[in-house]
Amino acid sequence: MVAVLLFHTGLLRGGFLGVDLFFVLSGFLITGLLLHEKAKLSRINLVAFWSRRARRLLPALIVMVVGTLLLAWSIGTPSQQFFAIEDTPWVGVQGVNWHFIADQVGYWRGADSHLFAHLWSIGVEWQFYLVWPLLVAIVARGQGGGWQVAVLAAGGALASLALMIYFFNPVDSTRVYEGTDTRAFSLLLGALVATSPVRRCFAGIPRLVADALGALLISLLTLSWVLTKGENAPGLFHGVMFMHSLGAAALIGVLSTVPNGHVGRIIGSAIPGRLGKCSYSLYLWHWPIILLMPRNIFGLNIWGHAVIVIGLAIAAATLSTTLVEDPIRYQTQSWNRGNRGFIALATATIVAAGIWAIIPQPQLGAGTVNVDQLLSQ
Repeated sequence: MVAVLLFHTGLLRGGFLGVDLFFVLSGFLITGLLLHEKAKLSRINLVAFWSRRARRLLPALIVMVVGTLLLAWSIGTPSQQFFAIEDTPWVGVQGVNWHFIADQVGYWRGADSHLFAHLWSIGVEWQFYLVWPLLVAIVARGQGGGWQVAVLAAGGALASLALMIYFFNPVDSTRVYEGTDTRAFSLLLGALVATSPVRRCFAGIPRLVADALGALLISLLTLSWVLTKGENAPGLFHGVMFMHSLGAAALIGVLSTVPNGHVGRIIGSAIPGRLGKCSYSLYLWHWPIILLMPRNIFGLNIWGHAVIVIGLAIAAATLSTTLVEDPIRYQTQSWNRGNRGFIALATATIVAAGIWAIIPQPQLGAGTVNVDQLLSQ
């Protein structure tokens, strides 16, 4: 998340690779949960899994979308208002990444008018959540299933890499950067590390070796963020991004096997832990705040502007985590327990749709510069 924040504020051109680390971690955690449930109950309850994902992720997303629509209506530019309203239904169906690909909204140079441009990765996540658990439930039948899932994950990751290489367009890499099929290798490499055959490979690593490997991998990942000069880095979409994800998967494998080593304790210390707790809401809020608070308003240099917008994003994320995510996630209130929680979620969705419907959509006049259309021509 720190890498992504620095990337979007213009301070770290390779910080977008932090998304790959997020994908790998997500694939690892989700697959671990699925395989644990399979081992414990001899089956995977897909409906319960999808319900938990909805309870965990949708409330904060709905609040952010509504808040961003209202902020765009109040202080946004006409282009930001127009595209926020246009993109919202695609956010709602978790397909905004394919919407941007179809409309040729360039991620690298054409997203400054799209307040929801960052939600392409959430769309990829949701699409993975829909398909992967179903595949795991099918191939992991019978006793164990670890080898079958491992083979599926490894084969899928290689196929995804092949698709990225095949579809890569040097003029605009948005298709391979935001496509679910071409980004699945990060999620699947994380899933691979969660399987029992791969976990056995990490078992028995001495703490000293785990610390050395962990420190080396963290250093290499950080160095890749610093040295990667944006989307035009040589070989980025021809294997470099895949190798970055593979390194992230190895790091997660080491840390999950020896979590109490020196590296594990540092990663799990207070400050990273607090940022990690609000990282989902921080990701949701940081991009709209960056766009709605442009640098020329404050008259600050790039570092001063970064401090302000990151501070505002952390504040918004803390509020979202405390007031929205945690009460619903841990069901601390009576209104969000059992079926009442889903009734509340459905009500919130209807309210959000109503707000989207009544906000007037500005017309982009002849004098309004549409950056996205210019770049697609």
